[in-house]
Amino acid sequence: MTSRPISGASHSHSHYPPPSSSAGASFRGCCCCLFLLFSFLALLVLAVVLVVVLAVKPKKPEFELQQVAVQYVGINPTTASSATVSLAVRMLFAARNDNKVGIKYRESRFSIMYRGIPLGRGAVPGFYQPAHSVRRIETIIAVDRVSLLQADAADLLRDASLNDRVELRVVGDVGAKIRILGFTSPGVQVSVDCTIGISPRKQSLIYKQCGFDGLAV
Repeated sequence: MTSRPISGASHSHSHYPPPSSSAGASFRGCCCCLFLLFSFLALLVLAVVLVVVLAVKPKKPEFELQQVAVQYVGINPTTASSATVSLAVRMLFAARNDNKVGIKYRESRFSIMYRGIPLGRGAVPGFYQPAHSVRRIETIIAVDRVSLLQADAADLLRDASLNDRVELRVVGDVGAKIRILGFTSPGVQVSVDCTIGISPRKQSLIYKQCGFDGLAV
């Protein structure tokens, strides 16, 4: 009896199905769901903040130069075409917050100038102001023997000796942020611009005129 060879038995191969793409699709689906969830939460928080802002109706901060006291003024000619200026001016600022929420002020710096020439600077440290409050802050601008040359020195000596009135300009930017439910608003800036006239003989203030340039966000 002859046995029949089993055809193709030695050439059989195992065939496996291609890897499934279900894992990648699930990962992409989870990322899409998380993105939609975070987008919804962000829009929800923004809507809540907008509702609170509309309900509170925040107002701009008021920062006013309330008082100016001249502590010392010294103007000395050094040569025929130059002079030195020394002075100390105490300034009292009043910050008023009429809002229902607090205001956080950053450090503010003020410069005192004569005919556009910077003479000295003063600083007001940063502070937090509660709602419906008024806070007074004091700073002193000191000028120590700043030299003026030629025409500026001649103008200063004439103003001091003939007119007994030296006009100075105080400028500075006050930065603040309004805090609502733990959220801080973008920076709000108020520019202070004051003109003061002082009497070197009497060592006193003659007049003060202030203006505000408005808001800059």
